[in-house]
Amino acid sequence: MPASTPGTPSLLRAMNDRAALELLLTHGPLSRTRIGHLTGLSKPTASQLLARLEAAGLVLATGTDGGRPGPSAQLYALNPRAAYVGGLDVTPGRVLAAVADLTGTVIASHEVPYTEGAQAVDQVTEALGGAVKAAGLHRSDLHRVVIATPGAFDPQTGRLRYASHLPGWHSPTLLEDLAAALPMPVEYENDVNLAAVAEQRLGAARGHEDFVLLWNEEGLGAALVLGGRLHRGWTGGAGEVGFLPVPGRPLVRQVTRANAGGYQELAGVEGLPRLAAELGVAAAPGPAAGTPHGPDAPHSPEVAAAVALLAQAAAAPEGAHLSFLQSYATALATGLASLVAVLDPEIVVLSGAAISAGGEPLRALLEAELAELAPSRPRLVPGEVRGRPVLHGALESALAATRDAVFDTSR
Repeated sequence: MPASTPGTPSLLRAMNDRAALELLLTHGPLSRTRIGHLTGLSKPTASQLLARLEAAGLVLATGTDGGRPGPSAQLYALNPRAAYVGGLDVTPGRVLAAVADLTGTVIASHEVPYTEGAQAVDQVTEALGGAVKAAGLHRSDLHRVVIATPGAFDPQTGRLRYASHLPGWHSPTLLEDLAAALPMPVEYENDVNLAAVAEQRLGAARGHEDFVLLWNEEGLGAALVLGGRLHRGWTGGAGEVGFLPVPGRPLVRQVTRANAGGYQELAGVEGLPRLAAELGVAAAPGPAAGTPHGPDAPHSPEVAAAVALLAQAAAAPEGAHLSFLQSYATALATGLASLVAVLDPEIVVLSGAAISAGGEPLRALLEAELAELAPSRPRLVPGEVRGRPVLHGALESALAATRDAVFDTSR
């Protein structure tokens, strides 16, 4: 009888092994008795399970719970060195790579600035190589890598679409070239989709099956999660809301050539300094181009200027500042209302530096505007994942697939 047949001892052992590993991942170090209680296994069976996982290098004995009354019990934890993954966040300004262990702890990162004329494969291998070296590992130690880019690779042609602003990434053989240069499985995902993955697993969208993440930073985009899963669309272009035709802006024809659309023109960061000037808001002293803003990655000069204006207005939301925030909220709500009308999400996660900088004053104004424009009223929540949510999403995506493989002890 095949080992994978339901009910066979090998399959039941694998199911118990996975349940124990998931518990250790969620709760941290646990005793044999506690694992037995949480899984419903007897003490002898729990002991056999832990011995099996320890021999396989998946768990470690980490000490005792000596702080409790009675005899001390041995504690066991997931072995963080059982597997490593890599994540990369690619923007027109830089390629940022990081390495995480099996528990999700980020152990090293490395950033490579974009250089005019540089090849995408060289950028990726240099950034990933730097992160791997900083972690004290070799590239062959990584079980999987996920690369985040603007736009999406068309599953039919393999070419990057919706991201003409990412120079050097449009070769028809790029995916084959990267696969040849990297020794581990490599996956590719839209950057805003990965910000949603980070929020779903680590942040504001935990426990929610239907939500939209609205992102405004280098570009205006959205991620759609339906029934707990990302909705990518036929060509990977679901959520490219910057191309939406919206009231208040002329129709943009041949949007893929222009790499712009009505919603991007209306609510993208490029127009915020002009809007602020029209409303009498003085330019705010922002960070110099290429310097960090708070915990986030460095931004372009356009994003840095918009962030500084919005943060200044949110700090004193009255007079011209309030008018500026109100106008920006109306612009955001104009496109968001279409998404809400079609998808009826439970929540909308507000993310990206330009939205986050507006803080609670902007969120409250946007919620009021959306209530006027949309037939349903999803709760608007700020993103909780700070410090490069796209990169965290890439690592979480890589970890999910890696854990599936590593935790499957039946193989």
